[in-house]
Amino acid sequence: MSLAWAIYLALGAVAGVLAGLLGIGGGLVLVAALVWLLPSQGVPVDQAVHVALATALASIILTGLSSARAHHRRGSVLWPTVAWLVPGVLIGGWLGSLVATRLDGGLLRAFIAGYCYLAALQLALDWPRARAERADPPTGPGYSAAGSLIGAISALVGIGGGSMTVPLLVWRGVRPVRAVGTSSACGVAIALASAAGYAAHGPAPGLLPAGSWGYVFVPAAVGIALASVLTAPLGTRIAHRISGLALRRVFAIFLLLVGTSLWWGP
Repeated sequence: MSLAWAIYLALGAVAGVLAGLLGIGGGLVLVAALVWLLPSQGVPVDQAVHVALATALASIILTGLSSARAHHRRGSVLWPTVAWLVPGVLIGGWLGSLVATRLDGGLLRAFIAGYCYLAALQLALDWPRARAERADPPTGPGYSAAGSLIGAISALVGIGGGSMTVPLLVWRGVRPVRAVGTSSACGVAIALASAAGYAAHGPAPGLLPAGSWGYVFVPAAVGIALASVLTAPLGTRIAHRISGLALRRVFAIFLLLVGTSLWWGP
């Protein structure tokens, strides 16, 4: 096994646990790591951010499916809420990827780093605070509108949207573990639409190494996905057993480091 494949598998293992545990963060970690790794795999430096985003999102499809399935088996996916969010996230994810392919890599890198800092702040402050749990799942056209914004931003930073979907649902009275499960299901739709957009609007043939589908670098996406599918259920089991506040704050510090690494990337 080559060193690159070992790294892809290790990244996938980490992303899978984070997806199941917190519903957030796996994509940001993947993007930052891939920005550093992909140039050594023949991806031009000026295309590395775009390829990292596309590849991370493609791998999140299977990660999200694995995490959502595990949460569904524990009854923590609010499918009526998912049904209202999905139309918006599909549209937003496709449009966000289209915008990203037209932006300079340096600008995208700065946007992702800034998002890492905002996500870290949200985690550290544990905001918004959970309300009294509501009996009925939140539904309505407002969630489709919110989903379009969540999908667009997710496509621009390479995530499944958990760092926005989870706080939104918690604010609306959804128990945190159910917010994570519902977010995992929505993340599959975000990743599908966004990855498809990056694949469809990639650079001219020959500009990226063999194995690329548009901006998606398939070998990395497959390696990451294989490992993440196995570890996402582990994160889900942990999420149902422990209080996540201390873990969230530790991960907030980690996200600060991830954001800073993007400023100093290749």
